[in-house]
Amino acid sequence: MLIDKKHIGMKVPPHSVNLTAWQLKWFAKATGETNPIYFDEEAAHKAGLPGVLAPPTFFFCMDMDKEHPFDYLETMECDLGKMLHGEQSFNYYKPIYSGDKLDFDGEITDIYDKKNGALQFVVKEVKVRRQGEVVGDLRSVMVIRA
Repeated sequence: MLIDKKHIGMKVPPHSVNLTAWQLKWFAKATGETNPIYFDEEAAHKAGLPGVLAPPTFFFCMDMDKEHPFDYLETMECDLGKMLHGEQSFNYYKPIYSGDKLDFDGEITDIYDKKNGALQFVVKEVKVRRQGEVVGDLRSVMVIRA
């Protein structure tokens, strides 16, 4: 069964995340980051930054930082057991730091299939804001196997 295209334009439940230095330190270690501005508050302050700087791909982790990160796929009656990560891309407009509160506001922008419906693709785009200002855009494509 193909995913109904009526879901294009569907809003994904928004959520907010308060960034902590601990989260950024954990992420930096997990990704092998060696520059201390990404995990040491003192080094970040010495570099003139207001807090620990978040690495670029950290946005995606925070977009998943909610109780049901794939709720939008469940709403579309997708079988999460057949889900694959297809692709992701991002645009950054402003740096983010520990202590920032980020708001994530997403929408399904496309649904399409390939191989006569054997592979279905759900495109989600997310605006990331800090105090109302857009600091980044995220785009992810999830693949659902038939």
